[in-house]
Amino acid sequence: MATFSDTGLLLLITLIKIAVVVVVMLTAIAYLTWLERKVVAHIQARWGPHRVGPHGLFQPLADGVKFILKEDIMPLEADTVIYWLAPFLGFTLAFLSIAVIPFGESFRIYGHTISFQITDLNVGLLFIFAVTSLGVYSIALAGWSSNSKYPLLGGLRSSAQMISYELSLGLAVVGVLMISGTLSLRGIVNNQAGFFHYHGMNTYIPHWNIFLQPVGFLVYFISAIAETNRVPFDLPEGETELVGGFHTEYSSMKFAMFFLAEYANMITVSCLATIMFFGGWHGPTFGPYVLRVLLPVFWFGLKLFCFLFFYIWTRGTLPRFRYDQLMAFGWKFLLPLGVLNILATSFVVALLGSS
Repeated sequence: MATFSDTGLLLLITLIKIAVVVVVMLTAIAYLTWLERKVVAHIQARWGPHRVGPHGLFQPLADGVKFILKEDIMPLEADTVIYWLAPFLGFTLAFLSIAVIPFGESFRIYGHTISFQITDLNVGLLFIFAVTSLGVYSIALAGWSSNSKYPLLGGLRSSAQMISYELSLGLAVVGVLMISGTLSLRGIVNNQAGFFHYHGMNTYIPHWNIFLQPVGFLVYFISAIAETNRVPFDLPEGETELVGGFHTEYSSMKFAMFFLAEYANMITVSCLATIMFFGGWHGPTFGPYVLRVLLPVFWFGLKLFCFLFFYIWTRGTLPRFRYDQLMAFGWKFLLPLGVLNILATSFVVALLGSS
């Protein structure tokens, strides 16, 4: 039975982990915006930010100061309570889902086991899907409460788009769940440890789900890009059609909250892709104990960076879909492909289980 001191220590450790994760997330989002602007600029043969600090490294700080000092304008006919609530709801839900993401293996220090995770739920995947699915309310409420036609159209587009692609997103991970047999994110990662074996011999091919579920990964990542409203699926905020979409009437820190929520959602779905299909934190570990504790976090971060770079690369290279093309692609291609992947996976799992 845990004593009061043990409970207090556990609470202190949890609060420290929450503070660290929030600070790291905010810093990562700030410099993800810098990276996106630099990479897209190089794709388009431009400089990108280069005046504020060396290579423009202080540009995110300057942007943050600008958002804080900028005048907060509110439409006269807006629904005040919902107009203020929408960005806070989006920001909170985006950061809440990161609480169950495991970034590395557990380690022991002074007799206590500490994990690189705020909390480990045995239904962590369901928790993330439940929280992220609520994010559409933030966008829909923002569009409706502004009492303006362009934000309303953006909110309606986002609602239809997220409902459509959320089905494909959910179907894409069913194959992984059938293979792993657990909804725990840590359990899914542990199931991908080691290498594939052929006739008892080590093949040195990582036992990652991407090799078992390539179709599932394809459906998942395309759906994830659509779920986060990124190019080429950024119809809810299509500048050429809707000015700025659902956040047209927002300014100052309320606009910044939508901005932070979008990038936090990008990080969340990239973390899930790393966990479910690319072995999570698994990678070569060597050296002293401290290095063996930190290397898994490094491998996780490296895989995460690759997904985020792909997000940026698609923005700089692919054109935006028409809205009818976006909906047809989700319902007529991704959804049937996800169902076929489940059928094929269940057939193989049943066949291997009976042999």
